[in-house]
Amino acid sequence: MSVETVLVFGEGDEGNPSGLTLELLAAARGLAANVEVFVAGDGAAMAAELGAHGASKVYTTGPLEGKLIGVHAAAALQAHLEASPADAIFFGQTPDGRDTAARLAVRIDQPVVTNNVGVVIEDGSLVVEEPVFGGTQNVFTAFRNEGPALALFRPKSFEAEATGGGEAEVVAVDAADPGAAGSASVTGRHVEERSGPQLDDAEVVVSGGRGLGQPEAYEMVDELAGLLGAASGASRAIVDAGWVPYSKQVGQTGKVVKPNVYVACGISGATQHLVGMKGSKHIIAINKDPEA
Repeated sequence: MSVETVLVFGEGDEGNPSGLTLELLAAARGLAANVEVFVAGDGAAMAAELGAHGASKVYTTGPLEGKLIGVHAAAALQAHLEASPADAIFFGQTPDGRDTAARLAVRIDQPVVTNNVGVVIEDGSLVVEEPVFGGTQNVFTAFRNEGPALALFRPKSFEAEATGGGEAEVVAVDAADPGAAGSASVTGRHVEERSGPQLDDAEVVVSGGRGLGQPEAYEMVDELAGLLGAASGASRAIVDAGWVPYSKQVGQTGKVVKPNVYVACGISGATQHLVGMKGSKHIIAINKDPEA
């Protein structure tokens, strides 16, 4: 398959594209001459920044408040592809990205490969890279199918760099029949309060784990993070135990981070805890139990 057009599933908040969306644009620019973005929401508000990162067009559904994003996005994407085919569609490894990609794969009868950290073109085929077995091995999958290649990528897999381009052209897409699932609605949304450096972009991260012994000991993690100007994180074990909120979870099922310095306090298997964290320069593990 030749790759001439890559469509990026764009996400963002309050009119700003997410960092992951900009990372995917950088990856797409290295593969195709034409890069476009599909936004399930208000894409017009993001057009300037998306254009600055290489997008030529932004297809937008308009606001979808109160609706399940994946359900309506997949239906609209299917209709859009019939009118404007793409050779590949890149999704972020996010809740909405996973939901939309899975539903679209069923609708258009195409395979989807998830959890990737790299992508290249070899012998005319799109090849994605996925780490497995705790990051000790990499699997390379080539798309041989006729039709768009559907691939999901982890955050921090690519460097987001602006190209200096102008504002992308905004094109409204028509709503499509989402089927029975379209009758579901979102009745409420909880957003956890956050302050200080955020895990997604922090240069220094201090994380705590079950080796701290008790929930109260996590205060030391927050204190050290404050002294270092760092973001505080946590292992899945203490998030599941209710010590700290999910927004602090670092790892495959939490936030993928890429700091210059990572301090792990009381986390057994600290290296495995950082699967997907590509490019960190320093990892410091502090354990009370030397065998932990």
